[in-house]
Amino acid sequence: MKIIPAIDIINGKCVRLTQGDYAQQKTYNENPLEVAKMYEDAGIRYLHLVDLDGAKAGRIINHKILESIATQTKLAVDFGGGLKTDTDIETAFSSGAAQVTAGSIAVKQPETVYAWLEKYGADKIILGADCRNRLVATNGWQQESSLDVVDFIKDFSGKGIQSVICTDISKDGMLQGPSFELYGEILEQANVGLIASGGVTTMDDLYKLKEMGCAGAIIGKAIYEGKITLTQLSELC
Repeated sequence: MKIIPAIDIINGKCVRLTQGDYAQQKTYNENPLEVAKMYEDAGIRYLHLVDLDGAKAGRIINHKILESIATQTKLAVDFGGGLKTDTDIETAFSSGAAQVTAGSIAVKQPETVYAWLEKYGADKIILGADCRNRLVATNGWQQESSLDVVDFIKDFSGKGIQSVICTDISKDGMLQGPSFELYGEILEQANVGLIASGGVTTMDDLYKLKEMGCAGAIIGKAIYEGKITLTQLSELC
């Protein structure tokens, strides 16, 4: 299972939101590159980088931060937030993203994502399937669709998506554990590499996700708050 720390960016700084609420924002570090290098030094190989400004605006904003991390570390970065157009995805890849996460665009313009899968390959495109009460949320989690998250993932699995990041927004930033029941349902019904995101709080959470068969786990606030140490994570890398 891939261990994937998250860096969420607002105004160029590392922040964490609580349940996707931009009003509940805490800044942990003003230098994302410094944080990325800290992860790399711990032996971590992957990074989930989210442009929260871009997610809200509907276009990439913080691609320069992506570029600095991609060029000054060896981390394989998956980048998301505001990817809406062919220009956005080209900007992300030219800035050094190893993969991109397609979230809102997959809900609103699925044909665009199908075209990206065809052009770039399934190893380059991750489906972002974030939900609140099982309904897929979009636009930096500010809007809710009528799509059931499991059905949404199954549909894209049939179109060639191989990797999915699924966040249960109610768990995000709460430090109360992941949505194990939902993940179990997804793993049972969809043939995808599931990356669990939201609520990871302890090493036991990670062991359970691994045992369930998750392909990866994203850890954010638990690292910043010292619930999980980089030394502990390095033992899983």
